[in-house]
Amino acid sequence: MSIQTIGVIGAGQMGNGIAHVSAQAGLTVVMQDISEAFAAKGVANIDKNLQRGVDKGKLTAEEKAAILGRIRTTTALEDLADCDIVVEAATENWVIKKQIFETLDKVCKPGAILASNTSSISITKLAAVTKRPEAVIGMHFMNPVPVMQLIEVIRGLATSDAVYQAVMALAVRLGKTPISCNDFPGFVANRILMPMINEAIYTLFEGVATVESIDGIMKLGMNHPMGPLTLADFIGLDTCLAILNVLYDGLGDPKYRPCPLLIKYVDAGWLGKKSGRGFYDYAKA
Repeated sequence: MSIQTIGVIGAGQMGNGIAHVSAQAGLTVVMQDISEAFAAKGVANIDKNLQRGVDKGKLTAEEKAAILGRIRTTTALEDLADCDIVVEAATENWVIKKQIFETLDKVCKPGAILASNTSSISITKLAAVTKRPEAVIGMHFMNPVPVMQLIEVIRGLATSDAVYQAVMALAVRLGKTPISCNDFPGFVANRILMPMINEAIYTLFEGVATVESIDGIMKLGMNHPMGPLTLADFIGLDTCLAILNVLYDGLGDPKYRPCPLLIKYVDAGWLGKKSGRGFYDYAKA
């Protein structure tokens, strides 16, 4: 199964990262978002990240130009019709992802693989809204995509062996390490990570320690590169809440119940770094 052209849905933090590593690996990339402004912002972010490589001598200006030249943008899902694989990296919302997969199933060529970068939503459930469930798979990239090595590869109930092997090979081609897991809520990474973040928020909510103390203790005591509250801000508090809700609803265990303080912050629009305020105030930075 030859993969030469990849479609990426979403030009945000994850989407432009996936487009970046795909183009750098020599693939032709079609990056789609709902507006030209969002798509242009995604390309600008790729340009900025590539320039860091040029400045450090890891990349030549010509190589950077060639990578950017392999990326084109669009606002129409129909423009992904000829892609060999499409990776959906839209917001972590079942209704939105369902609509995207229903449309992709209609517009993409026969044999095209439909992948999702979802961090928690069932691949089997997404596959069921298509007429090609054997060609649907999860590719959960880690943030920031150009830096992080892991891709969680999640097979749905109907995912074929051929599609699985093609995606594992693609991950290696992208310079990543693919590790497979089964299709359960949150998979592995977020089933373990999100309860830790949620417990850190409960620790703040209950007045056990300050934001800085919680992060400092976890960094120095557990050798984590960043504290759980900083990480939550980096991921996006709305995304953390969405994943916890999937875990809570899907597994029915009260240990996944989102902390009321997390819900309050999301209701206030304090979504973390992307909104300028979360557990830290980034407007002061």
